[in-house]
Amino acid sequence: MNALLTDLYQLTMAAGYYEADKTKERATFELFVRRLPYNRNYYLACGIEQAVDYLLKLRFTSEEVDWLRKQPQFTRVSPGFFDSLLDFRFTGDVFAVREGTPVFAGEPILTIRAPIIEAQIPETYLLATIGFQSSIATKASRIAETAAGRSVVEFGTRRAHSPHAGLLAGRAAYIGGCTGTSNVECSHRFGIPMFGTSAHSWVMSFASERGAFEQLQALLGDATVYLIDSYDTLQGARTASEIGKPMWGVRLDSGDLIELSRKVRQILDDAGYRDAKIMATGDLNEYRILELSAANAPIDVYGVGTDLATSADAPSMGAVYKMVELEVEGIKRYTAKYSDKKATRPGSKQVFRYSDHDMIGCSWECPSCPEGSRPCEALLRPTIIGGQLVEPLPDINAARAHASASLARLPKAIKSLYAPEDAPWQVVYSEEMKKLEERVKRNYGAGR
Repeated sequence: MNALLTDLYQLTMAAGYYEADKTKERATFELFVRRLPYNRNYYLACGIEQAVDYLLKLRFTSEEVDWLRKQPQFTRVSPGFFDSLLDFRFTGDVFAVREGTPVFAGEPILTIRAPIIEAQIPETYLLATIGFQSSIATKASRIAETAAGRSVVEFGTRRAHSPHAGLLAGRAAYIGGCTGTSNVECSHRFGIPMFGTSAHSWVMSFASERGAFEQLQALLGDATVYLIDSYDTLQGARTASEIGKPMWGVRLDSGDLIELSRKVRQILDDAGYRDAKIMATGDLNEYRILELSAANAPIDVYGVGTDLATSADAPSMGAVYKMVELEVEGIKRYTAKYSDKKATRPGSKQVFRYSDHDMIGCSWECPSCPEGSRPCEALLRPTIIGGQLVEPLPDINAARAHASASLARLPKAIKSLYAPEDAPWQVVYSEEMKKLEERVKRNYGAGR
């Protein structure tokens, strides 16, 4: 795993920890979102698998270390630091929520406890992969919710911020509720169902639309999806009906999708193709799909690209990675920030989920549940202990099923596209956590 895929200051801090003889100190960092975007009521945790894989494989090659030695920022660093990078391995502990878990502001999605250099270097990669995939999974869950049971296919790689971003967007979208992706490598690598049609260039490359449709049918058989709006949408639907089976259905990519889908549905039905499906594409997002669903447009499948693969209306979850504890020679010190609007809470935490709220407590707490109620769930689970994976992570289908079941248990208001007037989900802090915070603040004031 490319250890240089990080910010410079992670490595200069690592060198500084080495020079300050802090290598045996054990730090605890938490990755969380300070506040949700104005148009999000939750976010779906995603990217845990990539984060864990990164930590287990994180290495520096001799070529990378030799290159670092020559950089001006490291001219004062002892040779021993570079020698230590050659033997670098993650030997710490990781606690993480399950992929597909709805999480709220302030709640850790991942906790790392490790020697301080091992805990510091991964920050950049962890924030990037978890922040991005959580954004896409959340966006996908919103789109799937408004689709009202109709399938949604992720079509966004061509508009993603890079081909690799498109690959991970397809994965995250599937966990968030999409039924498949157009990305072939995504299907190959993660086992996600793959969907595709044809482009307008296919139709225009033939002398006639009928000729293009006939050749496509000869190629794809039952998987044939006719793109019918290259010239005249309704005539395209009639031509597809005249050619007949085998076909999966037709795709609409432009125009008034409500009116056109109704007319195309009538053409297909009148020709005896009631089982032929209609797919709609073309700058769709959850708000547009909500309109189509509200109008009861006879659309069976939505293909969503740009808005989904970039999470266009909330492109960043603003995740942060902050130290909350430091253990030096067996003595634990709780750490926190007190800067305006960027304050953090000290101590390693656990998130306890009840049927109607969450409680953030200290990691060592075991809260009781009200008599007769469903037991609360501790969301952060041991994932890596001593640098070793505790057990295989749930596969992508299990993560998708977990996301679906978890979202189904949340109140409907939380899944609204619009922020409800009242707080949609209450997140409280335990009394133990409050006492710890007060104690740390007092000690901070006394030591200034």
